[in-house]
Parts: sequence; structure tokens; C-alpha cells
Amino acid sequence: MARTFIHPEGTVQPAVPLSHGVRKGNILQVAGQVAFDQQGEVVGTTVAEQTRQVLANVKRVLEAGGASFDDVVMFRAYLTDVAHFGEFNEAYAEVLGSDFPARTTVYVGLPPGLLVEIDALAVVD
Repeated sequence: MARTFIHPEGTVQPAVPLSHGVRKGNILQVAGQVAFDQQGEVVGTTVAEQTRQVLANVKRVLEAGGASFDDVVMFRAYLTDVAHFGEFNEAYAEVLGSDFPARTTVYVGLPPGLLVEIDALAVVD
């Protein structure tokens, strides 16, 4: 079974060696997305603003791979500061609504100006 490499139309190619997503069969893995707009500029200075942009980027990759948030079984979220956890959760719930996928949240260092990164694993029916 061949892999399909996902690069949403109109999105800047990553500056590092990776694909935005990879689909093999009914499995779609979305690479970690950060708060870049389609021109590669950072959107937002707060965790809430960046979380909304990151989830919009995840959604764009999911859709380019034939999936949606409803197909996501797992998110992994990476935050730069434990103090951002509450604000992150509020924005996350605002975008996703209810019936949340499984999620792991860890704290990491990200490049300057970036506060959150999220990757996703989807199983497409």
C-alpha cells in the first residue's frame, strides 16, 4: 500500500524535511502544526490565538487528506509553558466543541514566538 504525502494547496512548504501529513490506507498522520498562516508568518501572540490558528492548520491538512476532526482519534499538544494550560484548553474546546479525541499534552521548547504545536492521528472510514 503506497503512502500519499499531503501538502495542502496554498500552504508554504515546510522549511524542514517533513510533509504536512502522510496517508497510508485509512490512516492519516498530521505532522505537528504551529501558528503559521499560509504565507509562513506567525499568527497571534497569545496561546488562545495560536491554538485557534494551529487547529485551523490541522484541519486544512486533514481535509487535504480526505479527513475531518471527526476522524481524529488522537491529538498531541506541545506547549511551551505549563501556565498556558488553562487558556489552551479553553481555545481547544471552543474550536472542537465536544466528544473530544484522546489527547496528550507535553511541555517543550519551540522556536521564538511559537507557543503551541499540535499533531493529529486520524482513521478515515
